[in-house]
Amino acid sequence: MGNEQQREGKLEQARGTIKENVGDALDNEQMEYEGKLDQGKGQVREGIGDVREEVDEAREDWQRDR
Repeated sequence: MGNEQQREGKLEQARGTIKENVGDALDNEQMEYEGKLDQGKGQVREGIGDVREEVDEAREDWQRDR
């Protein structure tokens, strides 16, 4: 399932991959670079979502064990 940050991160990575591939096909270095940048931003966003999910799970465990 995942949280919103994880989903948005995956989507941004997918868009970046498409942009990179289109840039490569069109021999457009700027578009390729932007695609790689989008992929990196998506990875960071997904990572933030992963951390958020871990924190939420730990909080739920702590509250349940109290």
